[in-house]
Amino acid sequence: MKAKKSLVTPDKSLIRDVRQMIEETRASVAAAVNTGLTMLYWRIGRRINQEILKEARAEYGEAIVATLSRQLQIEYGRGFSAKNLRHMIRFAEVFADEAIVSTLWRQLSWSHFKEIIYQKDALQRDFYAEMCRIERWSVRALRHKIDSMLYERTAISRKPGELIRHEIDSLREADQLTPDLVFKDPYLLDFLGLRDRYLEKDLEDAILRELEQFLLELGSGFSFIARQKRIQVDNDDYYIDLLFFNRKLKRLLAIDLKLGDFKPADKGQMELYLRWLDKYERQADELPPIGLVLCAGKKRETVELLALENSGIRVAEYMTELPPRKVLEQKLHAAIEQARKAFDNRRELTAGNDDDEPTR
Repeated sequence: MKAKKSLVTPDKSLIRDVRQMIEETRASVAAAVNTGLTMLYWRIGRRINQEILKEARAEYGEAIVATLSRQLQIEYGRGFSAKNLRHMIRFAEVFADEAIVSTLWRQLSWSHFKEIIYQKDALQRDFYAEMCRIERWSVRALRHKIDSMLYERTAISRKPGELIRHEIDSLREADQLTPDLVFKDPYLLDFLGLRDRYLEKDLEDAILRELEQFLLELGSGFSFIARQKRIQVDNDDYYIDLLFFNRKLKRLLAIDLKLGDFKPADKGQMELYLRWLDKYERQADELPPIGLVLCAGKKRETVELLALENSGIRVAEYMTELPPRKVLEQKLHAAIEQARKAFDNRRELTAGNDDDEPTR
């Protein structure tokens, strides 16, 4: 009789290592397939566009898409439906530069691009594409950012178009993230579950209870450091409501929570916090701290006259209950329009002052 072979149990580390190899290879193969398909779709869209432009007739474009789709679906399946071909055409239209697509496709899937390409404004599309690349959003996260009007809520949207373009180009070329790409107004804190009347402490407690969600709303790169951070100046004690650090900006962030409207006195309080942090907490390789006053409301002229950004301070409203999307959209578009007009007025005033200076 043959002796039975004894079963040998593999070492746990061997199983772990082989599993890791398999998973890593699967992930790299999936990424390679996604990259290949994304570029294929862009090239198909460009080629169809060239054909349509050659004829310069809209009805010809519809006919060629329908005919091409029928032929391709017979040979290659449903992925080449007329609807998908129109996605590809749109893709090639709004991302006309192959070099930019080549940079983005390493992090963005075809599903990401389909969410982005139908944004109306070119700056919006570039903002979402570059932020998605930098922060590695999932498709679901990207969809949520778009639905919550992230672009319209970021400080960058308040600037003139040429300055927005400059910051997005810097992000694309050097991965240079600026505060205006990170900070928002308003912040949507509906996940805190606060209704009707509540105290400042209730707001702070709710933020810490939902800290993960709050960090997502703050943006990528933030980490929590302290609550009610005690600082001492001339034997007087002061307390910073919330203290964070952003590794991408390389800055401390002090947050002051206010239940009511922003008041001029809030600036002095935050300036004290920032000067103390700069003197006692800031590390050698860090940039100066930034302050964020989160308040229930603010008056535009008050904020403008105080020139808060010169002191490294930002003021933003928060919403614990979301208004209807249309109301939020109108509010944000009005804020953007007002901010851009104010920027243009400051620029004209500066130019006028320069012209008034006597020649020497």
